[in-house]
Amino acid sequence: MTQTDFASQLMDDMDPDLLNFLQTKVNSFIKWDLVRFFHDNPHAADTSENIARYIGRDARTIEDELVGLVKAGVLQYNDISRVRVYSLVKDPTMREVVNQFVAACNDRQFRVKAIYHVIRGMR
Repeated sequence: MTQTDFASQLMDDMDPDLLNFLQTKVNSFIKWDLVRFFHDNPHAADTSENIARYIGRDARTIEDELVGLVKAGVLQYNDISRVRVYSLVKDPTMREVVNQFVAACNDRQFRVKAIYHVIRGMR
């Protein structure tokens, strides 16, 4: 099987909405960790420093990824007393896609495909 065939196979049997979410919004492992954090803590509203501590990453490393998720419509932010606080968007449609993505991640085959797509997108 060629690399193209393998990639095609991995894309063909993945839910198109989840594939789009993965390719356009959760296109890095840090974003994946952030989406998981906000899924597990849907009412969280916190700074990048605290979020980084919760997910075990460096705050400087996640700042750009948080901004990327804001631009992608997954997260929102509020500036409170000159401190930026991030939270999951209120949009029920986006929250449902986040729920579907995290639920799909419980399936080993989906995770393998998702990991492949993230790595492929990083090239």
